[in-house]
Amino acid sequence: MTDRYEGAFFGRRKGKPLSPKRSALMENELPRLGLDLTAPPPGDLAQLFDGPVREVWLEVGFGGGEHLLHRARENPDVGFIGVEPFIGSMAKAVSAIVSEGIKNIRLHDDDAVDVLDWLPEASLDLAYQLYPDPWPKKRHWKRRFVNAKNLDRYARVLKPGAEFRFASDIDTYVDWTLRHCHDHPAFEWTAECADDWRRPWAGWPGTRYEAKALREGRVPRYLTFRRSATI
Repeated sequence: MTDRYEGAFFGRRKGKPLSPKRSALMENELPRLGLDLTAPPPGDLAQLFDGPVREVWLEVGFGGGEHLLHRARENPDVGFIGVEPFIGSMAKAVSAIVSEGIKNIRLHDDDAVDVLDWLPEASLDLAYQLYPDPWPKKRHWKRRFVNAKNLDRYARVLKPGAEFRFASDIDTYVDWTLRHCHDHPAFEWTAECADDWRRPWAGWPGTRYEAKALREGRVPRYLTFRRSATI
């Protein structure tokens, strides 16, 4: 892959050791659920999923998986690609997918840049990035996933008119994202009034990161950008 930051956009990958059950699930089930980035992508991403799907959505950095799993249960006719490098979070998602027999999720447990570079052009109907690592220290801002090159990647894989959705409780990252998307010719901010970025999207289940932010007095912001039909 080319034009990527020299170093991951995420921090540590490991936390507490997995239980034997979850370790076995990761070993036996993740290969089945995971994307094979060594093979060419299908011309129609619907072929990645076990059942028929009408759209394909991407969530970069799904954390505890609350949103990814909720959306997949809510929309069985939508295929979901979830990316999460943190092993504990991935194991939690794999456990839920297997125990519930969820058929419309595929996973990747490493850098989302590789997935964005692998996906065909104009193949996604929606992309989410929810409460990403804000890298709050200024010297680390270059590690924020939202940047000009990664917006190029999102723009390439999103269909014209599709949305890129972003949520954060960190003011500097919200401002950062607004500025970068404003400066990118492929994205238009859809907000028409303050409530458009103060209120979450329809069917929003919340996440544990959001709950923590609210407990600590931080205010979440929900940004929606539309992929321009022409650039």
